[in-house]
Amino acid sequence: MVATAKSLSAESASSQPAATAHLDTFARDNLPPREQWPEMIFTRPELQYPARINCVAHFLDRWVAQGRGDAPCIVSPTVSYSYRELQALVNRIANVLVNDLGLVTGGRVLLRSANNPMMVATYLAVLKAGGVVVATMPLLRAKELVYPIRKAKISIALCDGKLRDEMEKARAQTDELKQVLYWGADGADSLDALIAKASPEFAAVDTAADDVCLIAFTSGTTGDPKGTMHVHRDMLAVCDSFAGNILRATPEDRFISSAPLAFTFGFGGVLFPMHIGASFVVLEKVAPDDLLDAIERYEASVCFTAPTAYRAMLANYAKHDMSSLRKCVSAGETLPKGTYEAWLKATGIRIIDGIGATEMLHIFISAREDDIRPGATGKPVPGYEAKIVDDDGRDLPPGEMGRLAVRGPTGCRYLADERQRKFVQNGWNLTGDTYIMDADGYFWYQARSDDMIISAGYNIAGPDVEAALLTHDAVAECGVVGAPDEARGMIVKAYVVLRPGVAGDAALVSALQDHVKREIAPYKYPRAIVFLDQLPKTQTGKLKRFTLRQMAMAGDAAPQSAPTVEVLQPSGWPMPKGYANGMAAEGRLIVTGGVIGWDASNRLADGFLAQVRQVLENIVAILAAGGAKPEHLMRLTWYVVDIDEYLDNLKGLGAIYRETIGAHYPAMALVQVVRLVEKAARVEIEATAVVPK
Repeated sequence: MVATAKSLSAESASSQPAATAHLDTFARDNLPPREQWPEMIFTRPELQYPARINCVAHFLDRWVAQGRGDAPCIVSPTVSYSYRELQALVNRIANVLVNDLGLVTGGRVLLRSANNPMMVATYLAVLKAGGVVVATMPLLRAKELVYPIRKAKISIALCDGKLRDEMEKARAQTDELKQVLYWGADGADSLDALIAKASPEFAAVDTAADDVCLIAFTSGTTGDPKGTMHVHRDMLAVCDSFAGNILRATPEDRFISSAPLAFTFGFGGVLFPMHIGASFVVLEKVAPDDLLDAIERYEASVCFTAPTAYRAMLANYAKHDMSSLRKCVSAGETLPKGTYEAWLKATGIRIIDGIGATEMLHIFISAREDDIRPGATGKPVPGYEAKIVDDDGRDLPPGEMGRLAVRGPTGCRYLADERQRKFVQNGWNLTGDTYIMDADGYFWYQARSDDMIISAGYNIAGPDVEAALLTHDAVAECGVVGAPDEARGMIVKAYVVLRPGVAGDAALVSALQDHVKREIAPYKYPRAIVFLDQLPKTQTGKLKRFTLRQMAMAGDAAPQSAPTVEVLQPSGWPMPKGYANGMAAEGRLIVTGGVIGWDASNRLADGFLAQVRQVLENIVAILAAGGAKPEHLMRLTWYVVDIDEYLDNLKGLGAIYRETIGAHYPAMALVQVVRLVEKAARVEIEATAVVPK
């Protein structure tokens, strides 16, 4: 819920902003204009920070200074480090950056690696030296690396030697990137060789709390990826808000995560334990079985991973000794209630769900274990505020579906990008998620509001996949959306129109999938491809993504023509909440009578919501008897005896509707009547459906 709190200056939590330590002021110069920043909230006591902070001095150096340098820090299958040992390695790398590569404060350094101790050490070294980290996914191809290199004017890169090929291809395509050092490589000019000669002493640069230290690039929903800029203070704020108030781990805990360190969610698995002097495990192989093995082997107690991984781990959970595990965190995609309940039954552990965003750095809505409501994401993390707004930015009351808006101690600051105006409006960050807030202030995820596909915890932009497909000679047009999948939550599904004379068969499906894997990161490839004669379009020729989403939700097998069901949305009309303005279709008509909440034994369900559920289940059964599915519904007319009873139960109605009908919202009408034919009936619904030809 929205708390009433005094918002402080976006410049600093202190009364006067400190002078920047950056000699290279590119990052600060390319922040958005101050009037486009979100409001930043620092009212809670734990969020009061001094004007000058180098976050690595806090996360690493202070433990050595306090006599805890011999405590375990990083654990991995290849090498482990205490806090003192990690500090020495970080200092050596910082000296290499400054003395051998000429890094000046504010300079950007690209990092490229899978999850391993060197990725952690290089990340911390750049921050300690006053530089700006740009961490990238190890699966990215050269063409995907070129954009951030150019956008952020990156001149230095540190890279795992195993990833040399794509790194060198990217370097050949850019003028900005001057120097690349590889670790795990031979030669006098390798990072390993230079580290061996460098001093283990390095004083953390005296950076301002609001000096930029990280540019994290998003996957992007349209156009090029966006560089989200975070400052030293932000790194502490996510620890003091989510980790301190919701996770509540201890120095004795050992963290483990499957999320890539290049994701801000993944790097939380480094920041959170180091914030309290705990230890953490880093793994290059992070398949569900690898995660189970590592939890047992290293006695991990706090696990961070995506819902799909938790579901997959259930299959072999009982074969491992999981007695050390005590806390589990899920993010990256919505946590299904079924996964939560299955994990709780198998382990006795309540999964802490959360939603975060690259723009916000980490999780901003969640709930402590004792406050979890299965199926809900939770409430705003202490220090953050959240609300639901309509398309015009007006606040919506509890129970109404709309856009999620949030603000707190972190927020969106894009690197020289006009899209700042879209993400930040009226001082609030609009995350691109559709939610409902209930009367108790819990937030319930509904869908993405844009073209982002969240699959197995990865954010994949549909237009990014479309652009890759269109570079294949066989593809004339295409549209890419998300389709439901039991194992991954969603998968990438492509609808493709082929060039004349090209046959759409299984061999071409495989060829297109392989082509996408070569063009962009392999995890983005379309796991399902459907060939169409034409794509659904508006009268002005724009792709109707909504119609493609409807097709994907309906689980179409392989339609050979454009869909015959479409939403009618007059130009300039706002999309109504929870139903369509109109629908048109060609095909076989199926009409129900007035359906009330009788079950198969002619017993009337007790209570309004129970009757609604039974009515909708009855309608689904009638449609099935006629060869139709819920997504074929064109119109629903609701008759209720008390409209206030309907309105007071909107949250429960919405949940029941989505469970029985799904994410399909036909044209609807609501009528209050004096009474229904069955005296005890509270609701009656008539339905019309069309099965396309």
